[in-house]
Parts: sequence; C-alpha cells; structure tokens
Amino acid sequence: MEKSKIFMDPENYENRELSWIKFDGRVLDEARDKTIPLLERLKFVSITSSNLDEFFMVRVASLKDMVHAGYKKKDIAGMTATEQLNAINTATRKLVDTQYSTYNRSLLPLLKAKDIRILDAYEDLNDTQAAFVDAYFMENVYPVLTPMAVDASRPFPLIRNKTLNIAALIKRKESEKEVEFATVQVPSVLPRLVEIPSEKEGGRTFLLLEQMIERNISKLFLNCKVVCAYPYRIMRNADLSIDEDEAADLLKEIQKQLKMRQWGEVIRLEVEDKMDEKLLAILKEELKVKDADIFKINGPIDLTFLMKLYGLEGCDDLRYKKYVPQRVPQIEPGEDIFAEIRKGDILMHHPYQTFDPVVDFIRQAAKDPDVLAIKQTLYRVSGNSPIIASLAQAAENGKQVSVLVELKARFDEENNIVWAKKLEKAGCHVIYGLVGLKTHSKIALVVRREEDGIRRYVHLGTGNYNDSTAKLYTDCGIFTCSEAIGEDATAVFNMLSGYSEPLSWNRLVVAPIWLRKKFLKLISRETKNAKEGGEGKIIAKMNSLCDKEIIAALYEASAAGVQIDLIVRGICCLKVGIPEISENIRVRSIVGNFLEHSRIFYFYNNGQPEFYMGSADWMPRNLDRRVEILFPVEDEEIQKSVYHILEVELADNVKAHILNKDGEYEKIDKRGKVLVNSQDQFCKEAKVKKTKEQGVYQERVFIPAEPV
Repeated sequence: MEKSKIFMDPENYENRELSWIKFDGRVLDEARDKTIPLLERLKFVSITSSNLDEFFMVRVASLKDMVHAGYKKKDIAGMTATEQLNAINTATRKLVDTQYSTYNRSLLPLLKAKDIRILDAYEDLNDTQAAFVDAYFMENVYPVLTPMAVDASRPFPLIRNKTLNIAALIKRKESEKEVEFATVQVPSVLPRLVEIPSEKEGGRTFLLLEQMIERNISKLFLNCKVVCAYPYRIMRNADLSIDEDEAADLLKEIQKQLKMRQWGEVIRLEVEDKMDEKLLAILKEELKVKDADIFKINGPIDLTFLMKLYGLEGCDDLRYKKYVPQRVPQIEPGEDIFAEIRKGDILMHHPYQTFDPVVDFIRQAAKDPDVLAIKQTLYRVSGNSPIIASLAQAAENGKQVSVLVELKARFDEENNIVWAKKLEKAGCHVIYGLVGLKTHSKIALVVRREEDGIRRYVHLGTGNYNDSTAKLYTDCGIFTCSEAIGEDATAVFNMLSGYSEPLSWNRLVVAPIWLRKKFLKLISRETKNAKEGGEGKIIAKMNSLCDKEIIAALYEASAAGVQIDLIVRGICCLKVGIPEISENIRVRSIVGNFLEHSRIFYFYNNGQPEFYMGSADWMPRNLDRRVEILFPVEDEEIQKSVYHILEVELADNVKAHILNKDGEYEKIDKRGKVLVNSQDQFCKEAKVKKTKEQGVYQERVFIPAEPV
C-alpha cells in the first residue's frame, strides 16, 4: 500500500463515539481519585451523567436515524452505524457500571463517614423521619402530582424527555384479578434532594423525592391496591433537524423543533434493576424500546442531582477552596479600557484572570459618546448576561449595534431566542446566523471616533461571551486595535450580515472559507522542513480531533520526523505509536477542576515560530460547516506567555492522561517526580502581584511541590 493510502487507512483511526466514551471515563476517573475532596468527586459523577445524557440524545440518536434511513457509509474508523451502536452499547454499559460502583461502594460510605447520608430506600426511615416525610409529602408534593392510569378509556400518556417518572401496577379493590398500569411524573419544579431529620446530632440526612412519592403512592390511587412501584426515565432523540432552505422564518422553525424535542423517538430507557418484569414489559411495549436500549440501574436513576449535594452549605472542608479570578495586570478596574488597548495588545487567560475586562469593554463602549458602532457574535450567553444588557443600552443610546445570535447553539436555542427578541426590541440589528452554518466564532468589534480618525478595537477569543462559564472554562482572549485585524473584523461582520466576502484577508483566517487549507499548509510546511533536514515541531491544544484529512497530514508529518505534541481534552480519533506513521506523536488529555476549552496552535517554522488561537477544533464541523475564526498571536511578549501555557500543560503529571498505543488513556506515574498540576500552577501565577510600575511579570515561575 502506498504511503498516502496508509495514512488514510481506517485501521489507523479511532471511532469518534468510542473516543468520547473514553473521555467521559476520564471525567469519572476524577470521581475515583482519593486525593480530591469528597464533594468535588460527587460533582464529577454528576458531570458524567449529564455528559452521557447529551451523548445519547444527540450522538446515539443520530446513529439510530442513520440505521432507520438505511445509511451504509462507514465512519473514519471503518464502522457502520449498526456496528457503532453495538460497540457504544457495550462501552456505555461498562461506564455506567463503573459510575454506580463508584457511587455505591466508594462515595456513599465516605459521605456516611462524614455524617452525610443519602437514604437508598424509604424503608430505611425511622419513625421520626417517616412522620416528617409523610407530612412533607402531603404539604408540598401531593398537590403537584398528576397520577395517570392507563385503561381502555385512557391511553398510555406521552412521557417527556429526561423526566423522572414512577411506574406502578395497581389493582382495583372490586376486581382483584385485573392489574392496570399507572404512572406519575416526579415533578422537576420541586427539589429532588430533600433534607430530613438526622438520627445523629449535627449529621445531614437526605431522601430522594421519588422515594418519598413511592412511599406515599397509595394516596394517589385511593380504593386501589398498589402492587408495585418503580422509577424510570426515558431519553428521546433531541437532535434538531431543520431544513433551513425550507424554513421561511428560522426563529419560528427552531421554536417548533424545540417542542418536538420532547416527543422524539425513545432511544434509552433507564429502570431500577429490581423492577417488576410485568411492569418492565408494559414500558417496553408502550415506549417501543428494545432490550439493547434498556439500562437496569443499581441505584438512583439520573445522578445529576449530586451537583446539588456538591453545593451543600457548611461543608467547605469537603470542597476545593473557591478560586477568585485575578485581575488582568494591564487593566485597572474602572480605567479607560480603550486607552490601555492603544498601548499594545493584551492577552487574557481565563478563568485564572477575570472575564470582567471583556464585560467592561462592551459596557464602556455602550456609554462612550465617541463610540459609533458595536458588532458582536453570541453563541452561548449566561442567564442574566451583562453583555446583553450593555448591547441593548448601546442601541438605546443611538449607537449602531449589530449582533449575530446563533439560534442553533445546541441546548441553548431557547435561551438565545429570548435574548435575540430582547435585543431586537432595544433597537439592535440582530442576525440569526447563516443558512447551513453555525456561527461559532468569538469576536467583538467596537468602532470609535478619535482625534486622528476612526479606530477599531477588537476582542478575539477561544470561548463564549458568557460571564458564568468564564469562571469554569479555560480560555484565552486578546484585545487589539491592530489596523489589519480591525479591517478583517469589519469584513467578518459584513460577510455575516450581507454575505459579501472580501477579496483578501489581512490576518484572520475564517472557516469555512479557508481555515482547513491554512491548517494543512502549516502542517505541510513542518513536514517539508523536516524532510529537508530541518527541525519540525507542532504543539496543538484543542477540545476534539477527528478530522481525517488533518490526522492524515499529522501522520505524514510524524513519518517525516516532525515532533508533535497534542493536548486534546475530549475526542481524539488519532492513534499513537503506529510504526512509521505516528511514532513521533504524543497525545495528552487534561481533566481538572476547570474545563479545558482553549484552542492554541504552535508551529516551529524553522526557528521563526508562529502562534495561533481561535474558536475551532480539528473537526469537520468546525472546518467545513461553521463560521470560525483563527487569529495570529503576533506580539512577542504575548507569544512567550502563550508558549508558557503550552509548556506547563505538557509538563502536567497530575491531571494529564497520556494516550498509549493500545488506545487507552493512562495517568502518569508520579513517583519520584516533581508534581506539576497545570491548573493549580496557573492559579498561583495569576495571584502573583503585578503592578504597572513593575511591568508585566513574564517568567511566571513558582517552586512546585516536593517530589513524591
């Protein structure tokens, strides 16, 4: 087989979905790490549950659609949709088993040791607790419940997506032989975790809402005997499929599809493992699910409730001390941000440094009489976004405000529709994305009238304009008033609003126009330099890597001798250690207290290194089906800071998992080594006091922990 074909051989690629399951496994590993505070470990169990829900609703749902449609095309690893579903079924069951064994065998006993109890069953209540539960039920729960019996006159009800329900078999007193099905939804408007009196003074005891309802379910079916009752939950296909060409009004179409999300095909049924077989058979038949889609759960269904326990008051010793993002040294709060940007480009590293300057950038622009226009893309924003408020105020102040609100941001569609309408009412020009493309780029442009003419100020970032997630996600952003980038920023917004692509670009690289070509060209240059006897080196950090053309180019580069270090948080379809193909590639995934989200790219370029950051991962959707922006890092001091970020993450031996040639991820053996936790190090570095008089602290060195 010729070399180029070997690089494209499906055997040299990992399936995307199986790689994602491995990522969720790495998240679960954090819950199993005994060095992490107890409530933090619970948080990671909750995250794995939430991740798995989305995976089924979108990825598994999409594969099922392919099977239904008779789609035979194989994936990057040479697997059909049916083969993928079978492999996913095996892998997810193993993950769920590990998840519940972690919860039952490790975390519950540890909680109990700290006098925190989550009762497994209402049968474990003592008399005092039972009296409290029954009174709480009658006062707070009973009025909200709607029991639904199924008989000849009452068909099986529509069960909403992701809702927790209790199924029961009931007998009418007058006819002891007949058994009927009934169901009741556990109300999501009430807290699922209910604190009840504790046996031990100073202790905390909790009962789950569904257990409370189970205990009192006979009160919902008077004159009937409840034979048995068990909780269950379904997952439906929530992958929005919108024919944009046929949708006259995208806003209305998405609103319609959001309602449909509640009633898509059932793709997963979770039941308690001890559920009565007759009851299960009824659910199976009515919901039209196969055995392969039924998960029997050894414990509470849907462990996302553990996130509430994570926030338990008075247990600060069981959590990490809350980190407070530090100020950006070049920007004093309350100062003229535009004056600071004029002095030179400014790098921000979130959440280690505060997101406030980005909020202030828009806030000051809204009030500044010299600002003529503000243009911004919004993908995911917070529930009470100060940026939205400032944009609305700017429009009310008579400024030209253009905002692209991406309505197709998955699971944020509803939120974004609300914001879009609010902005329109305030007088903003709202663009609802482009047909067939998601706008995922993170860019804000402020046009200002100054003494020497019009000046453009630009913010470019790797993360969303979301002040809430900016405290949890690691991202980078740059402020600049570079004329070349300002021109490109204007061109981006003209393209988004008027479909006019400029004849040429100065600095910004935009997908889907030529971002793919740019990356392939940069990789190819390193390959060429290595083949000619020079040194080739690539460091790339991203969320996901699954583009076949990019991976094949990396394989070719590796075969030529290019040293490649990849920091990939989630999906990675590339395999390492393949003889003569990927022996020079190393892949690591960092899973820590913050969600790694920044995209950073470094190319050695024969000793004249080039740095880029942006919003795009190396995935087909980012390169071909989204509006993305890659921007260069040109300031030499900022380049040093960006390289430092990469160096520290490559040195991480605490939170990093290393991909081995068998396709598995392993923690690094720390024995005898100096401990490096990249996220902790960045927190410490950000806390180093910096003043303008002292200049910007560049080296950012701290003494790590002693070797273990």
